[in-house]
Amino acid sequence: MKDLQITQETMMANAIRALTMDAVEKAKSGHPGMPMGMADVATVLFNRFITLDPTAPNWPDRDRFVLSAGHGSMLLYAINHLLGYADMVGIEQIKSFRQLGSTTPGHPEYGHTQGVEVTTGPLGQGIATAVGMALAERMKNARYGADLVDHFTYVMAGDGCLMEGISHEAIDLAGHLKLGRLIVMWDDNHITIDGDTSLSTSTDQQARFAAAGWHVQACDGHDPEAIAAAIEAARAEARPSLIACRTVIGFGAPTKQGSHDVHGAPLGAEEIAAARARLNWPHEPFEIPSEIAKAWGRVAARGASARAAWEARLAASPARADFLAAEAGDTSALPAVIAAYKAELSAERPKLATRKASEMALGVVNATLPFTVGGSADLTGSNLTRSKGMKSVQSDDFTGNYLHYGIREHGMSAAMNGIALHGGLRPYGGTFLAFADYCRPAIRLSALMGVPVTYVMTHDSIGLGEDGPTHQPVEHLASLRAIPNLVVIRPADAVETAEAWEIAMMSRDKPVMLVLSRQNLPLIRTEHVAENLTARGAYLLRDPAERQVTLIATGSEVELALSAADRLAQEGIAAAVVSAPSFELFATQPRDYVAKVLGTAPRIGCEAALRQGWDLFLAPSDGFVGMTGFGASAPAPTLYDHFNITAEAIAAEAKSRI
Repeated sequence: MKDLQITQETMMANAIRALTMDAVEKAKSGHPGMPMGMADVATVLFNRFITLDPTAPNWPDRDRFVLSAGHGSMLLYAINHLLGYADMVGIEQIKSFRQLGSTTPGHPEYGHTQGVEVTTGPLGQGIATAVGMALAERMKNARYGADLVDHFTYVMAGDGCLMEGISHEAIDLAGHLKLGRLIVMWDDNHITIDGDTSLSTSTDQQARFAAAGWHVQACDGHDPEAIAAAIEAARAEARPSLIACRTVIGFGAPTKQGSHDVHGAPLGAEEIAAARARLNWPHEPFEIPSEIAKAWGRVAARGASARAAWEARLAASPARADFLAAEAGDTSALPAVIAAYKAELSAERPKLATRKASEMALGVVNATLPFTVGGSADLTGSNLTRSKGMKSVQSDDFTGNYLHYGIREHGMSAAMNGIALHGGLRPYGGTFLAFADYCRPAIRLSALMGVPVTYVMTHDSIGLGEDGPTHQPVEHLASLRAIPNLVVIRPADAVETAEAWEIAMMSRDKPVMLVLSRQNLPLIRTEHVAENLTARGAYLLRDPAERQVTLIATGSEVELALSAADRLAQEGIAAAVVSAPSFELFATQPRDYVAKVLGTAPRIGCEAALRQGWDLFLAPSDGFVGMTGFGASAPAPTLYDHFNITAEAIAAEAKSRI
């Protein structure tokens, strides 16, 4: 590995190293190793290749830069400060690294800091999300042409990112689709927290990527010309590219570089002083010499010129209006269309599984919104996520709007995050609810970032029947409702399902999960109401003048609650019935509305799942009819009887509390 030559580009890289050392030292916390090791690669990438404009951080045709190794956040913050992002102007945010309220949190957070394309930190999520970004670029390029969409997605990933299982799903999908605008720069420093990578892995990563259909190169990560040649070759490739950048972690720290000791701890004053001498950086902490600041400023100026040229092309394009509508995610036409569709359903009263009702609603949604992108993790015929007329996306034809994610639930969820973050497309994708556990880390990031991804989770309970407890979710609803900023909707019929899709498509800052049945359910909303009642979270289906008990149910169990109310009425007991498709939406309702829905009478909850999470509706003294453990293999009606989730059981529970 050659020694650094003192050039302006080298000093630009040393500015990243110096800011990293100083910020981590001041915070007494952080990860200096990765930014110092990858500073040369990052500098060559930004100085010679990347196109972005800090004055317009959301410019649609900018290159995307994803720091998958999010613990190395000071690399990104240092660059963004040097480029002049508005929330990084001045040195105070760098000095406030990892402090409350700063724009420089421990790991990069989308929406919190300009120039951060995706929240990273959980290793592997960045590279998997970047696959979605690169896929969205190709799909939009196929729609609008290279004049409007023609950019790269660059990723910096570490050994940890490539060890995580999601990396396999991501690189396999990217290689299959030949996403040539995706370039991954691997920080090949042979170090993890425990020590040398030889302690835990013997994988030939270059061979693994090549086997998945990637273009693979290796270079000295401290040789600017070698780095530039590798990036140039990658940009010319029709396949996604991996560049294995052989680096020294903590490069420049004389006694700590190359060791796991430099991964996640401040260097200390003595080591920083020695590093400054070694790097020929005599400047005070947090000080950037003017010539280096100007050099980084030229990178930003180049991007501003490119953006101005793009805006001129957009202004002259006949596709301008459609392009901007898609970028804005204009769903204003949808509510009226859904309202008309609901009226049809109420008149026709179909008995449908809500997964089938979802397919029908998607026919309306996809016909109205041209920027939706569907998909499934190899369960299209079960999730029913493909509406009539949808076209498959393929490696030689990106004009489609339906993605075959394969048996890669985690990779699918992360890719949908990337598609949504890229902008201009609205993704949804399906699998079985029991497999939400495979998706969960990406779902959590959807919620944390506030991106409007729609998750279609079918086969939602013991109602799926004979496949048995491995596929029957009982704890999943509780665990998913526990994720902040995720809206979970379990509709009871075709009308609620249509309303759920309206909510999902109108969402701007929350992911939405539709939880759908395998078994057929009767239509309960037989009288048309224009208002989207599902958006209330819970609402009264029956409201007797003098209620003695309130029955609250979700999804397929609403039918049972209505039947139980009929049984109670025969015995002279007045029961109100509440459909509660979304706990999260109900929690946002005004206090007087909540009081009206819940009433003061004893309450009985019913759901073919665990009681955990029902505190929003039930007091400890209230009753619950549902699951207390795992399911079993049998036809659905047999299972409902076996686990005593019946109208009779609800009625009995109600009578015991009156």
